[in-house]
Amino acid sequence: MNERYIKQYSWILNRDMEHAVFGDGGKVCFAFPPQNGHYWDFKNFGMIDSIRPWIEAGRLMVVAVDAIDEETWSNEGGNPRDRIVLHERWFHYLTDELAPQYLHGGDRGIVTGCSMGGVHAGISFFRRPDLFDTLISLSGLFDARFFFHDYMDNLVYDNSPIDFLPNMPQAHPWMDWYRKSNIIICVGQGAWEDDMIHDARIMDEILSSKGIPHWSDYWGYDVNHDWPWWQKQLPYFIGKLLDE
Repeated sequence: MNERYIKQYSWILNRDMEHAVFGDGGKVCFAFPPQNGHYWDFKNFGMIDSIRPWIEAGRLMVVAVDAIDEETWSNEGGNPRDRIVLHERWFHYLTDELAPQYLHGGDRGIVTGCSMGGVHAGISFFRRPDLFDTLISLSGLFDARFFFHDYMDNLVYDNSPIDFLPNMPQAHPWMDWYRKSNIIICVGQGAWEDDMIHDARIMDEILSSKGIPHWSDYWGYDVNHDWPWWQKQLPYFIGKLLDE
């Protein structure tokens, strides 16, 4: 399996940003780290190994994305407007700088992640379904209030699918893109998953009310918010998408 480490200057963030690429071809999958994590987590915690067969077969290429959560979502002592403005710049780094390097000719990619990575994956998919045609959110949240509490402005709203999706009209062009996509929201029902179950159920209701096909998958009561289960979930869904 070919593995590449890349460090590039981001004009949007005005700093060097790093990412890793696993594989040489196939469907492009952008993988986000958990809260306060970095691009190496997806490899170091066994997620790359869990989907190695598809990577080595040339059917999947994973771009492990770096994040700046400690300055944005996790920086709860910071000014909330500054935090969300910086996150917005990171989002545009992803969509305007990084993703176009790997998506060509109208191709759309997969977005996935565990925990906070599932948050980033959900936001990225629901904001840019023209770039991403598949969401695999593992134990993610969809309500920005979990991090911003009582603070709300236009950018927090734009990064809170639980808020903006109910207000999206049926005539909005994203609706057709959603219906042409694969939407998978997976949570366990074990330890540390209560908030994620809550958001998954709300998203299930919202998407159903909009007539948007999706797969809400609730795993067992022994399925905790932890890497060993995410290592089982991701290959299960990748197999369903690429093998069936």
